[in-house]
Amino acid sequence: MKPAPFRYVAARSLEQALQLKAAHGDEARFLAGGQSLVPTMNFRLTQPALLIDINPLTACAGVQQSGARSVRIGALTRYRTLERDAETARNLPLLREALPHIAHPQIRNRGTIGGNLAHADPASEMPAIVLALAGRLRAQSVRGERWIAAAEFFKGALTTALEPDEMLTEVELPAAPPRSGACFMEVARRRGDFAIIGVACTVELDGDGSCRQARIALCNAGDGPIFARAASASLAGRSIGAAETAAAAALVQGEIDPGGNVHASRDYQRHIAGVLTARALKTANERAQRGH
Repeated sequence: MKPAPFRYVAARSLEQALQLKAAHGDEARFLAGGQSLVPTMNFRLTQPALLIDINPLTACAGVQQSGARSVRIGALTRYRTLERDAETARNLPLLREALPHIAHPQIRNRGTIGGNLAHADPASEMPAIVLALAGRLRAQSVRGERWIAAAEFFKGALTTALEPDEMLTEVELPAAPPRSGACFMEVARRRGDFAIIGVACTVELDGDGSCRQARIALCNAGDGPIFARAASASLAGRSIGAAETAAAAALVQGEIDPGGNVHASRDYQRHIAGVLTARALKTANERAQRGH
């Protein structure tokens, strides 16, 4: 298993990387962690004419506060950095809880958040996390830059809103507000495998304990990350109890379209989605009540 011949350039600056991408378009690919790209190249499912190594662009990595309400993560930030970052644990508890479920430690040591999101595998956890948090993603090209809402970024399996000359350079996620809770759960055959189904949810409470807003997103439940709009809306203005979580779980089962595979039928995936939704909502609500 060897890749097809390609030209390799280690970018010395973001400007150079963008110029090369503009010149070569779909024939060029960015190399970040390489944990998704390199295997597809080895199987010759992907055959770029030019590989643009952006690892030297250290300015595109790191975590920083963006005001009091959001966190910006550079696209080249590796998962292991996020796992060890105290600010991430405090401000993005949903992300922090999901990180140990992503692949294996060796992969998290190299894999980058930007590479994962740009790859847009519907079974991957991170797209669902960013969707549940209503994040936005920054794309840059020689023409300029734009911010893309997560709901508009993921277009389908392995497909995003990025243009052929654009590079994903940053992700902005809202920091967890007071009286909010989050929870991520998934079922996988083995630790580190892609999830059979994964559920990410957040709950924000009003002063009286009723739900101000809830957001539920799933991975491996369709041809991209799925935001369960009806289920999320059903909880607004209500005190979340057993009946409310059960109703939301039933709505989730009707909103998803899992593909099924050799390890899990579509019906089983749908069943697991309902079970995990009810459990995750209960946990997120309890954490919100505790102020976590």
